[in-house]
Amino acid sequence: MKRRDEEELDARIDLFRRRIKDANDLKVRDDVFDTRTLMNLYYLSKKGYVEALGGSISRGKEANIFHALGRGGKHLALKIYRVATSDFKAMQDYILGDPRFRSVKGNKRSLVNAWTRKEYRNLLRAEDVGVRVPHPYAVRENILVMDLVGTDGVAAPLLKEVELEKEEAERIYRKIADYVVLLHNRAGLVHADLSEFNILYDGEPVLIDMGQAVTLDHPNAMEFLKRDISNLVRFFRERYGIGSEDEIWSRIESDDE
Repeated sequence: MKRRDEEELDARIDLFRRRIKDANDLKVRDDVFDTRTLMNLYYLSKKGYVEALGGSISRGKEANIFHALGRGGKHLALKIYRVATSDFKAMQDYILGDPRFRSVKGNKRSLVNAWTRKEYRNLLRAEDVGVRVPHPYAVRENILVMDLVGTDGVAAPLLKEVELEKEEAERIYRKIADYVVLLHNRAGLVHADLSEFNILYDGEPVLIDMGQAVTLDHPNAMEFLKRDISNLVRFFRERYGIGSEDEIWSRIESDDE
């Protein structure tokens, strides 16, 4: 039985290798799809979360996003954090001050895995208070399985990539400001990297990249919140001539009483 299981594991890993559309890009293959990650993909496949792996959607500072199919042909986004090339120091600044991760070991793989779990929990926490984020389905070490925000398997554009009419821009700005207040006052979180690069637009704003989001007892939470609010207002002022930092701060303070 053990030998049969090992043969099935080898066969599934080979199948995932063949499905990687970026396999001709040796850097992508080597940076992202090491044997451990392929084994994690096999685990998620065996559990029924992932039935097919598609092509690359984007590459970020720490992770690659791939299109995948789940049960019933559901379109998913697979976020795979790169263990070999992730910025260990940058991650440490956000995790080591977070009381939820006091027991995390200092080696890179443990830190990356903790970061991925942290994003999964942050997404659920944000969703619970009414903030629109990609719904997370599962996490396995350095892999996060989420809803693909978009249409028919095509990912929605980033906020920075769309031009909104003035009235729509005002509505979207207010909605994102609502999310900042909800995160802080209801979820006890600060996004900590909020900008036009971390918001999708599919007719509504969707906050993404929640891995670095911190709880309010993080020593840098207030500094991160100031930066989030400043980034949000800067973008909407420069592009649409709207936005007020004071208004958002006032809402946070009045709603928090």
